[in-house]
Amino acid sequence: MNSSIQRFLGYSCSQSRADEFLLSKTVACCCFLLLLSVCLPQVLCVQIKCFHEIITIGYSVYHSYHLPWFRTLSWYFLLCVNYFFYGETVTDYFFTLVQREEPLRILSKYHRFISFALYLTGFCMFVLSLVKKHYRLQFYMFGWTHVTLLIVVTQSHLIIHNLFEGMIWFIVPISCVICNDIMAYMFGFFFGRTPLIKLSPKKTWEGFIGGFFATIVFGILLSYVMSGYSYFVCPVEFNNDSNSFTVDCEPSELFQLQDYGLPPVLQSITGWTTVKLYPFQIHSIALSAFASIMGPFGGFFASGFKRAFKIKDFANTIPGHGGIMDRFDCQYLMATFVNVYIASFIRGPNPSKVIQQLLALRPDQQLHIFNSLKAHLTEKGLLPALEEAA
Repeated sequence: MNSSIQRFLGYSCSQSRADEFLLSKTVACCCFLLLLSVCLPQVLCVQIKCFHEIITIGYSVYHSYHLPWFRTLSWYFLLCVNYFFYGETVTDYFFTLVQREEPLRILSKYHRFISFALYLTGFCMFVLSLVKKHYRLQFYMFGWTHVTLLIVVTQSHLIIHNLFEGMIWFIVPISCVICNDIMAYMFGFFFGRTPLIKLSPKKTWEGFIGGFFATIVFGILLSYVMSGYSYFVCPVEFNNDSNSFTVDCEPSELFQLQDYGLPPVLQSITGWTTVKLYPFQIHSIALSAFASIMGPFGGFFASGFKRAFKIKDFANTIPGHGGIMDRFDCQYLMATFVNVYIASFIRGPNPSKVIQQLLALRPDQQLHIFNSLKAHLTEKGLLPALEEAA
């Protein structure tokens, strides 16, 4: 009787733990997808507002010339560029989902042609809007619009790419820029004596150096915390079997604790020979260093831009802080670096994307690739070993 009760209680406890684990995992995934659904529209809204602020500056300077269609064409080109970039992103990351729906498949197949046709329409509209005596000014504003698109839209597109690689590539860089901004101000306020650059007289070397070391420490600590949660480190993928988006994966070596030997100097101080770290923490040093050294130059660039037009802020969207662009001038530069860093040092071949592309081929093409791959594996000596093992 007692043994039966013990077995029942043991089963109940194990079942309860399994249910709790499943519930916590489901809640975590739902929270992640909710956060993702919030981040993507937020990035788009910030992009649109930044574009509006920069275009408004150009329009306010030259509005007395009554340039025809300037604002209309600016927003039209913004729509065209967003259509191109978001279409490329959806096709790249959710290829299987796109291929399953006939309308999406057609749009995906002719996406670049449609995007180019839309741009050509805007190009022709600009040519038709040219007015005598204002040619030079109109071409100047045409260039103004395109440079704004390059700075704002392209880099916000890179932010979304970083987000799809895993939330950690989105949160850590943004947090490092914010931390550096705060800590540089704090160190500069209490210890600042030496001016850093003439474009920003309030910036000091003391704040710059103090913010650098504080951001490095912050980046390492934040990376350690986030690397332990799969829903922060897993990329967003569409699971064809479950017919849903998934953020569940086996974390790569980048997010698994490893032993690192300490230099002799640190060994003598701490008494430790090794320390356990996530490899991502090592990469976070590079991200933090860029946020501290090069990130502020995005702010200096914005300061020079505002001085050129004799304005204090890009807009008055945030009382006491200026416009949205005043808050995100460093973030866009940081996003570009993160995207380049991932492509150069992190991202490798993605088997799931290769399989998605293979499944979209005709059966005869799939068979040809299968035979070629089989011959290659046989030549390498891998296939016989697998057959013997089977």
